[in-house]
Amino acid sequence: MSSSPPRFDRGHTDDLMTFLTASPSPYHAVATAAERLEKAGFRQVEETAAWDGTTGGKYVIRGGAIVAWYVPEGAAPHTPFRIVGAHTDSPNLRVKPRPDSGAHGWRQVAVEIYGGPLLNSWLDRDLGLAGRLSLRDGSHRLVNVDRPLLRVPQLAIHLDRQANEGLKLDRQRHMQPIWGLGDDVREGDLIRFLADEAGLDAEDVAGWDLMVHSVEAPAYLGRDRELLAAPRLDNLLSVHAATAALAAVATAGDPPAHLPVMAAFDHEENGSESDTGAQGPLLGTVLERSVYARGGTYEDRARAFAGTICLSSDVGHAVHPNYAERHDPTHHPRPNGGPILKVNVNQRYATDGGGRAVFAAACEEAGVPWQTFVSNNDLPCGTTIGPITAARHGIRTVDIGVACLSMHSARELCGADDPYLLAGSLAAFLK
Repeated sequence: MSSSPPRFDRGHTDDLMTFLTASPSPYHAVATAAERLEKAGFRQVEETAAWDGTTGGKYVIRGGAIVAWYVPEGAAPHTPFRIVGAHTDSPNLRVKPRPDSGAHGWRQVAVEIYGGPLLNSWLDRDLGLAGRLSLRDGSHRLVNVDRPLLRVPQLAIHLDRQANEGLKLDRQRHMQPIWGLGDDVREGDLIRFLADEAGLDAEDVAGWDLMVHSVEAPAYLGRDRELLAAPRLDNLLSVHAATAALAAVATAGDPPAHLPVMAAFDHEENGSESDTGAQGPLLGTVLERSVYARGGTYEDRARAFAGTICLSSDVGHAVHPNYAERHDPTHHPRPNGGPILKVNVNQRYATDGGGRAVFAAACEEAGVPWQTFVSNNDLPCGTTIGPITAARHGIRTVDIGVACLSMHSARELCGADDPYLLAGSLAAFLK
Protein backbone atom coordinates (compact mmCIF):
# COMPACT_ATOMS: atom_id res chain seq x y z
CA MET A 1 0.00 0.00 0.00
CA SER A 2 1.33 3.44 -0.93
CA SER A 3 2.55 5.68 1.87
CA SER A 4 1.15 9.18 2.38
CA PRO A 5 2.64 11.96 0.21
CA PRO A 6 5.36 14.26 1.60
CA ARG A 7 4.12 17.20 3.69
CA PHE A 8 5.33 20.80 3.60
CA ASP A 9 5.05 23.72 6.00
CA ARG A 10 6.04 27.40 6.34
CA GLY A 11 9.68 26.36 6.06
CA HIS A 12 8.95 25.75 2.38
CA THR A 13 7.96 29.41 2.00
CA ASP A 14 11.16 30.47 3.75
CA ASP A 15 13.06 28.38 1.23
CA LEU A 16 11.07 29.90 -1.64
CA MET A 17 12.39 33.32 -0.63
CA THR A 18 15.94 31.99 -0.86
CA PHE A 19 15.15 30.43 -4.25
CA LEU A 20 13.73 33.69 -5.63
CA THR A 21 16.77 35.69 -4.52
CA ALA A 22 19.11 33.18 -6.15
CA SER A 23 17.12 33.17 -9.41
CA PRO A 24 17.00 36.64 -11.02
CA SER A 25 16.92 35.14 -14.54
CA PRO A 26 15.61 31.91 -16.12
CA TYR A 27 19.21 30.67 -16.38
CA HIS A 28 19.77 31.18 -12.67
CA ALA A 29 16.42 29.53 -11.86
CA VAL A 30 17.40 26.44 -13.84
CA ALA A 31 20.83 26.29 -12.17
CA THR A 32 19.26 26.68 -8.72
CA ALA A 33 16.67 23.97 -9.38
CA ALA A 34 19.36 21.63 -10.73
CA GLU A 35 21.49 22.16 -7.64
CA ARG A 36 18.59 21.10 -5.43
CA LEU A 37 17.84 18.08 -7.57
CA GLU A 38 21.50 17.03 -7.42
CA LYS A 39 21.25 17.02 -3.61
CA ALA A 40 18.26 14.68 -3.97
CA GLY A 41 20.35 12.26 -6.04
CA PHE A 42 19.45 13.38 -9.56
CA ARG A 43 22.12 13.53 -12.24
CA GLN A 44 22.33 15.58 -15.42
CA VAL A 45 22.20 13.83 -18.79
CA GLU A 46 23.33 15.52 -21.98
CA GLU A 47 21.02 15.67 -24.96
CA THR A 48 23.93 14.86 -27.27
CA ALA A 49 24.81 11.66 -25.37
CA ALA A 50 23.24 8.22 -25.66
CA TRP A 51 20.72 7.58 -22.88
CA ASP A 52 20.39 4.37 -20.91
CA GLY A 53 17.48 2.79 -19.11
CA THR A 54 18.89 3.00 -15.59
CA THR A 55 16.64 3.90 -12.69
CA GLY A 56 16.87 7.04 -10.57
CA GLY A 57 16.54 10.77 -11.04
CA LYS A 58 17.75 12.51 -14.20
CA TYR A 59 17.46 15.97 -15.70
CA VAL A 60 18.17 17.86 -18.91
CA ILE A 61 19.03 21.57 -19.13
CA ARG A 62 18.55 23.57 -22.29
CA GLY A 63 19.10 27.32 -21.88
CA GLY A 64 16.46 28.64 -19.49
CA ALA A 65 14.51 25.35 -19.39
CA ILE A 66 14.86 22.18 -17.36
CA VAL A 67 13.10 18.82 -17.55
CA ALA A 68 13.67 16.38 -14.70
CA TRP A 69 12.22 12.90 -14.19
CA TYR A 70 12.53 9.92 -11.87
CA VAL A 71 12.54 6.29 -13.03
CA PRO A 72 11.53 3.94 -10.19
CA GLU A 73 12.64 0.34 -9.99
CA GLY A 74 10.65 -1.96 -12.24
CA ALA A 75 9.12 0.79 -14.37
CA ALA A 76 7.89 -0.72 -17.63
CA PRO A 77 8.51 1.20 -20.89
CA HIS A 78 4.75 1.89 -21.20
CA THR A 79 4.44 3.31 -17.67
CA PRO A 80 2.62 6.67 -17.86
CA PHE A 81 4.13 9.94 -16.68
CA ARG A 82 2.84 12.39 -14.08
CA ILE A 83 4.08 15.84 -15.12
CA VAL A 84 4.13 19.20 -13.37
CA GLY A 85 4.70 21.98 -15.91
CA ALA A 86 5.76 25.56 -15.14
CA HIS A 87 7.84 28.37 -16.62
CA THR A 88 11.04 30.11 -15.57
CA ASP A 89 10.63 33.51 -17.23
CA SER A 90 8.97 36.68 -15.91
CA PRO A 91 8.08 39.99 -17.62
CA ASN A 92 10.95 42.48 -17.31
CA LEU A 93 13.38 44.75 -19.15
CA ARG A 94 16.07 43.04 -21.24
CA VAL A 95 19.35 44.45 -22.52
CA LYS A 96 19.64 45.17 -26.25
CA PRO A 97 22.52 44.00 -28.49
CA ARG A 98 24.03 47.52 -28.39
CA PRO A 99 23.41 48.39 -24.74
CA ASP A 100 25.51 51.52 -24.23
CA SER A 101 23.37 54.63 -24.46
CA GLY A 102 22.81 57.99 -22.82
CA ALA A 103 22.12 61.71 -23.23
CA HIS A 104 22.46 65.06 -21.43
CA GLY A 105 25.19 63.85 -19.09
CA TRP A 106 23.44 60.60 -18.15
CA ARG A 107 24.75 57.15 -19.02
CA GLN A 108 21.97 54.67 -19.77
CA VAL A 109 21.41 51.04 -20.76
CA ALA A 110 19.30 50.37 -23.83
CA VAL A 111 16.58 47.84 -22.99
CA GLU A 112 13.73 46.06 -24.74
CA ILE A 113 10.42 45.22 -23.04
CA TYR A 114 10.02 41.47 -22.46
CA GLY A 115 6.52 40.04 -22.10
CA GLY A 116 3.74 42.15 -20.62
CA PRO A 117 5.08 43.86 -17.49
CA LEU A 118 3.28 46.49 -15.46
CA LEU A 119 5.66 49.19 -16.65
CA ASN A 120 4.96 51.63 -13.82
CA SER A 121 6.12 49.01 -11.28
CA TRP A 122 9.67 49.34 -12.66
CA LEU A 123 9.86 53.09 -12.05
CA ASP A 124 11.99 54.56 -9.24
CA ARG A 125 13.07 51.10 -8.11
CA ASP A 126 16.65 49.98 -7.40
CA LEU A 127 17.54 47.46 -10.06
CA GLY A 128 20.26 44.87 -10.55
CA LEU A 129 21.34 43.10 -13.72
CA ALA A 130 21.60 39.36 -14.31
CA GLY A 131 21.64 36.69 -16.98
CA ARG A 132 24.27 34.83 -18.93
CA LEU A 133 27.33 35.76 -20.97
CA SER A 134 28.09 33.61 -24.03
CA LEU A 135 31.78 33.01 -24.61
CA ARG A 136 33.72 32.48 -27.82
CA ASP A 137 34.42 28.86 -26.95
CA GLY A 138 30.67 28.10 -26.90
CA SER A 139 30.28 28.00 -23.12
CA HIS A 140 28.15 30.28 -20.95
CA ARG A 141 28.80 32.05 -17.67
CA LEU A 142 26.08 33.24 -15.32
CA VAL A 143 26.38 36.79 -14.00
CA ASN A 144 24.38 38.48 -11.25
CA VAL A 145 24.90 42.04 -10.07
CA ASP A 146 22.50 41.86 -7.15
CA ARG A 147 22.92 45.39 -5.85
CA PRO A 148 21.52 48.79 -6.86
CA LEU A 149 22.98 49.43 -10.30
CA LEU A 150 20.22 50.87 -12.48
CA ARG A 151 17.08 52.94 -12.08
CA VAL A 152 14.26 54.07 -14.37
CA PRO A 153 13.50 57.56 -13.00
CA GLN A 154 9.95 58.84 -13.18
CA LEU A 155 9.22 62.36 -14.42
CA ALA A 156 8.56 64.77 -11.55
CA ILE A 157 4.93 65.73 -11.13
CA HIS A 158 5.90 69.39 -11.60
CA LEU A 159 6.65 68.50 -15.24
CA ASP A 160 3.56 66.32 -15.73
CA ARG A 161 0.64 67.68 -13.72
CA GLN A 162 -1.68 65.02 -15.14
CA ALA A 163 0.47 62.07 -14.01
CA ASN A 164 -2.00 61.05 -11.31
CA GLU A 165 -4.88 61.22 -13.80
CA GLY A 166 -3.43 58.36 -15.80
CA LEU A 167 0.27 57.75 -16.31
CA LYS A 168 1.22 57.10 -19.95
CA LEU A 169 4.61 55.54 -20.60
CA ASP A 170 6.27 55.34 -24.00
CA ARG A 171 7.97 51.93 -24.06
CA GLN A 172 10.89 53.23 -26.13
CA ARG A 173 11.53 56.69 -24.63
CA HIS A 174 10.52 56.39 -20.99
CA MET A 175 11.79 52.95 -19.89
CA GLN A 176 15.55 53.27 -20.47
CA PRO A 177 17.36 52.98 -17.10
CA ILE A 178 20.27 55.16 -16.01
CA TRP A 179 23.42 53.68 -14.50
CA GLY A 180 25.83 56.56 -14.21
CA LEU A 181 27.01 59.99 -15.34
CA GLY A 182 29.10 61.06 -18.30
CA ASP A 183 28.88 62.72 -21.69
CA ASP A 184 30.93 60.12 -23.56
CA VAL A 185 29.01 56.95 -24.38
CA ARG A 186 31.67 54.29 -24.91
CA GLU A 187 30.76 51.17 -26.87
CA GLY A 188 31.34 48.04 -24.80
CA ASP A 189 31.31 49.68 -21.35
CA LEU A 190 28.45 47.60 -19.94
CA ILE A 191 29.82 44.28 -21.16
CA ARG A 192 33.30 45.13 -19.89
CA PHE A 193 31.77 45.88 -16.49
CA LEU A 194 29.79 42.62 -16.42
CA ALA A 195 32.74 40.56 -17.65
CA ASP A 196 34.78 41.94 -14.79
CA GLU A 197 31.96 41.08 -12.36
CA ALA A 198 32.01 37.51 -13.68
CA GLY A 199 35.81 37.24 -13.59
CA LEU A 200 36.12 37.14 -17.38
CA ASP A 201 38.08 38.90 -20.06
CA ALA A 202 35.64 41.09 -22.02
CA GLU A 203 37.29 39.99 -25.26
CA ASP A 204 36.05 36.45 -24.60
CA VAL A 205 32.40 37.56 -24.45
CA ALA A 206 30.67 37.02 -27.80
CA GLY A 207 27.00 37.41 -26.78
CA TRP A 208 24.66 37.97 -23.86
CA ASP A 209 21.15 37.42 -22.55
CA LEU A 210 20.74 39.97 -19.77
CA MET A 211 17.81 41.40 -17.84
CA VAL A 212 17.12 43.77 -14.98
CA HIS A 213 15.63 42.72 -11.66
CA SER A 214 14.50 44.36 -8.45
CA VAL A 215 17.12 43.99 -5.73
CA GLU A 216 14.60 44.39 -2.90
CA ALA A 217 14.55 41.11 -0.99
CA PRO A 218 11.39 38.97 -0.65
CA ALA A 219 9.61 39.68 2.62
CA TYR A 220 6.71 38.58 4.75
CA LEU A 221 4.03 41.24 4.98
CA GLY A 222 1.02 41.91 7.17
CA ARG A 223 0.15 42.03 10.84
CA ASP A 224 0.61 38.28 11.23
CA ARG A 225 3.14 37.85 8.42
CA GLU A 226 0.44 36.06 6.46
CA LEU A 227 1.44 37.48 3.07
CA LEU A 228 4.54 37.18 0.89
CA ALA A 229 5.78 40.10 -1.23
CA ALA A 230 8.43 39.12 -3.76
CA PRO A 231 9.61 39.42 -7.36
CA ARG A 232 9.05 36.67 -9.95
CA LEU A 233 6.31 34.79 -8.09
CA ASP A 234 5.00 34.42 -11.64
CA ASN A 235 6.16 31.77 -12.08
CA LEU A 236 9.17 30.76 -9.96
CA LEU A 237 6.74 29.98 -7.13
CA SER A 238 5.58 27.01 -9.24
CA VAL A 239 9.09 26.05 -10.37
CA HIS A 240 10.23 25.95 -6.75
CA ALA A 241 7.19 23.94 -5.64
CA ALA A 242 7.60 21.45 -8.50
CA THR A 243 11.29 21.01 -7.75
CA ALA A 244 10.61 20.42 -4.06
CA ALA A 245 7.76 18.01 -4.77
CA LEU A 246 9.76 15.96 -7.28
CA ALA A 247 12.77 15.74 -4.96
CA ALA A 248 10.54 14.70 -2.06
CA VAL A 249 8.79 11.98 -4.07
CA ALA A 250 12.10 10.65 -5.44
CA THR A 251 13.59 10.33 -1.96
CA ALA A 252 10.48 9.10 -0.14
CA GLY A 253 11.54 5.44 -0.27
CA ASP A 254 8.18 4.20 -1.56
CA PRO A 255 8.36 4.11 -5.38
CA PRO A 256 5.68 6.12 -7.21
CA ALA A 257 3.19 4.32 -9.46
CA HIS A 258 4.02 6.58 -12.42
CA LEU A 259 7.15 8.33 -13.67
CA PRO A 260 7.13 11.76 -11.98
CA VAL A 261 8.34 14.66 -14.15
CA MET A 262 9.02 18.35 -13.65
CA ALA A 263 9.17 20.52 -16.80
CA ALA A 264 10.02 24.22 -16.43
CA PHE A 265 10.03 26.09 -19.75
CA ASP A 266 11.30 29.48 -20.85
CA HIS A 267 9.50 32.11 -22.98
CA GLU A 268 5.96 31.52 -21.68
CA GLU A 269 5.48 35.26 -21.27
CA ASN A 270 5.82 35.85 -25.02
CA GLY A 271 4.04 32.83 -26.44
CA SER A 272 6.33 29.83 -25.73
CA GLU A 273 7.53 29.64 -29.34
CA SER A 274 11.19 28.70 -28.96
CA ASP A 275 13.38 25.63 -28.58
CA THR A 276 13.12 26.08 -24.80
CA GLY A 277 9.43 27.03 -24.74
CA ALA A 278 6.41 24.77 -24.29
CA GLN A 279 5.62 25.11 -28.01
CA GLY A 280 8.95 23.46 -28.78
CA PRO A 281 9.71 19.72 -28.86
CA LEU A 282 11.78 19.55 -25.64
CA LEU A 283 9.25 17.82 -23.37
CA GLY A 284 8.09 15.34 -25.99
CA THR A 285 11.65 14.48 -26.94
CA VAL A 286 12.65 13.82 -23.33
CA LEU A 287 9.61 11.64 -22.63
CA GLU A 288 10.08 9.63 -25.82
CA ARG A 289 13.78 9.10 -25.23
CA SER A 290 12.99 7.90 -21.70
CA VAL A 291 10.59 5.30 -23.12
CA TYR A 292 13.03 4.12 -25.79
CA ALA A 293 16.01 4.08 -23.40
CA ARG A 294 14.09 1.55 -21.30
CA GLY A 295 13.67 -0.74 -24.31
CA GLY A 296 10.27 0.57 -25.36
CA THR A 297 8.68 0.65 -28.79
CA TYR A 298 6.44 3.21 -30.49
CA GLU A 299 3.50 1.22 -29.11
CA ASP A 300 4.93 1.64 -25.59
CA ARG A 301 5.35 5.36 -26.24
CA ALA A 302 1.72 5.66 -27.37
CA ARG A 303 0.47 3.77 -24.31
CA ALA A 304 2.60 5.86 -21.95
CA PHE A 305 1.38 9.16 -23.43
CA ALA A 306 -2.24 8.02 -23.41
CA GLY A 307 -2.08 7.45 -19.64
CA THR A 308 -0.05 10.59 -18.87
CA ILE A 309 -1.47 13.58 -16.97
CA CYS A 310 0.10 17.04 -16.64
CA LEU A 311 -0.62 19.70 -14.05
CA SER A 312 0.23 23.08 -15.59
CA SER A 313 1.06 25.20 -12.56
CA ASP A 314 1.06 28.99 -12.95
CA VAL A 315 -0.09 31.84 -10.74
CA GLY A 316 -3.65 33.18 -11.06
CA HIS A 317 -5.63 36.13 -9.78
CA ALA A 318 -6.87 36.53 -6.23
CA VAL A 319 -9.87 38.85 -5.85
CA HIS A 320 -8.53 42.40 -5.64
CA PRO A 321 -10.38 44.26 -2.84
CA ASN A 322 -10.14 47.59 -4.70
CA TYR A 323 -11.30 46.18 -8.05
CA ALA A 324 -13.73 43.40 -7.09
CA GLU A 325 -15.93 44.20 -10.11
CA ARG A 326 -13.16 42.92 -12.41
CA HIS A 327 -13.57 39.40 -11.07
CA ASP A 328 -16.22 36.73 -11.57
CA PRO A 329 -19.03 37.37 -9.06
CA THR A 330 -19.33 33.72 -7.95
CA HIS A 331 -15.66 32.63 -7.89
CA HIS A 332 -13.53 34.42 -5.30
CA PRO A 333 -10.05 32.90 -4.82
CA ARG A 334 -8.42 34.12 -1.63
CA PRO A 335 -4.85 34.15 -0.34
CA ASN A 336 -4.05 31.15 1.87
CA GLY A 337 -7.14 29.37 0.61
CA GLY A 338 -5.01 26.75 -1.11
CA PRO A 339 -4.12 26.24 -4.78
CA ILE A 340 -6.60 27.23 -7.48
CA LEU A 341 -8.08 25.14 -10.28
CA LYS A 342 -8.19 27.35 -13.39
CA VAL A 343 -11.13 26.85 -15.74
CA ASN A 344 -11.97 28.40 -19.12
CA VAL A 345 -14.39 26.70 -21.51
CA ASN A 346 -12.72 28.36 -24.50
CA GLN A 347 -9.53 26.40 -23.72
CA ARG A 348 -7.41 29.30 -22.55
CA TYR A 349 -6.94 26.80 -19.71
CA ALA A 350 -6.89 23.06 -20.43
CA THR A 351 -8.97 21.93 -17.43
CA ASP A 352 -12.04 19.77 -17.94
CA GLY A 353 -14.29 17.85 -15.55
CA GLY A 354 -12.00 14.84 -15.50
CA GLY A 355 -9.03 17.07 -14.77
CA ARG A 356 -10.94 18.62 -11.88
CA ALA A 357 -11.39 15.15 -10.40
CA VAL A 358 -7.67 14.39 -10.70
CA PHE A 359 -6.69 17.63 -8.98
CA ALA A 360 -9.33 17.28 -6.26
CA ALA A 361 -8.08 13.77 -5.48
CA ALA A 362 -4.47 15.01 -5.16
CA CYS A 363 -5.51 17.82 -2.80
CA GLU A 364 -7.61 15.43 -0.73
CA GLU A 365 -4.69 13.00 -0.49
CA ALA A 366 -2.41 15.86 0.63
CA GLY A 367 -4.96 17.30 3.07
CA VAL A 368 -4.84 20.62 1.20
CA PRO A 369 -7.81 22.94 0.57
CA TRP A 370 -8.36 24.19 -2.98
CA GLN A 371 -10.31 26.85 -4.86
CA THR A 372 -11.58 27.56 -8.39
CA PHE A 373 -10.74 30.48 -10.66
CA VAL A 374 -12.87 31.61 -13.62
CA SER A 375 -12.47 34.92 -15.45
CA ASN A 376 -15.16 37.58 -15.60
CA ASN A 377 -17.05 37.10 -18.89
CA ASP A 378 -16.51 40.75 -19.83
CA LEU A 379 -12.72 40.47 -19.67
CA PRO A 380 -10.32 38.41 -21.83
CA CYS A 381 -8.79 35.39 -20.12
CA GLY A 382 -5.05 34.84 -19.96
CA THR A 383 -3.51 31.52 -20.88
CA THR A 384 -0.67 29.20 -19.86
CA ILE A 385 1.46 26.33 -21.12
CA GLY A 386 -1.50 24.04 -20.33
CA PRO A 387 -3.38 24.17 -23.65
CA ILE A 388 -0.06 24.10 -25.53
CA THR A 389 1.03 20.93 -23.73
CA ALA A 390 -2.33 19.25 -24.27
CA ALA A 391 -2.44 20.08 -27.98
CA ARG A 392 1.21 19.46 -28.84
CA HIS A 393 1.66 16.14 -27.05
CA GLY A 394 -1.89 14.78 -26.76
CA ILE A 395 -1.47 14.74 -23.00
CA ARG A 396 -4.37 15.30 -20.63
CA THR A 397 -3.63 18.58 -18.89
CA VAL A 398 -5.08 20.45 -15.92
CA ASP A 399 -4.38 24.12 -15.16
CA ILE A 400 -3.76 25.07 -11.55
CA GLY A 401 -1.75 27.62 -9.57
CA VAL A 402 -1.68 30.02 -6.64
CA ALA A 403 -3.83 33.13 -6.30
CA CYS A 404 -1.92 36.39 -6.15
CA LEU A 405 -2.19 40.16 -6.59
CA SER A 406 -0.09 42.49 -8.78
CA MET A 407 0.65 39.82 -11.39
CA HIS A 408 3.35 40.99 -13.83
CA SER A 409 4.52 43.67 -11.43
CA ALA A 410 8.19 43.93 -10.52
CA ARG A 411 6.98 42.80 -7.09
CA GLU A 412 3.98 40.53 -6.58
CA LEU A 413 1.91 39.43 -3.56
CA CYS A 414 0.49 36.08 -2.44
CA GLY A 415 -0.52 34.29 0.73
CA ALA A 416 2.44 32.98 2.73
CA ASP A 417 0.82 29.55 3.20
CA ASP A 418 -0.12 28.95 -0.43
CA PRO A 419 3.39 28.02 -1.68
CA TYR A 420 3.63 25.06 0.68
CA LEU A 421 0.00 24.07 0.13
CA LEU A 422 0.74 23.98 -3.61
CA ALA A 423 3.88 21.88 -3.06
CA GLY A 424 1.86 19.41 -0.99
CA SER A 425 -0.73 18.98 -3.72
CA LEU A 426 1.98 18.53 -6.37
CA ALA A 427 3.75 15.88 -4.30
CA ALA A 428 0.49 13.96 -3.87
CA PHE A 429 -0.14 14.17 -7.62
CA LEU A 430 3.39 12.99 -8.50
CA LYS A 431 3.27 10.23 -5.90
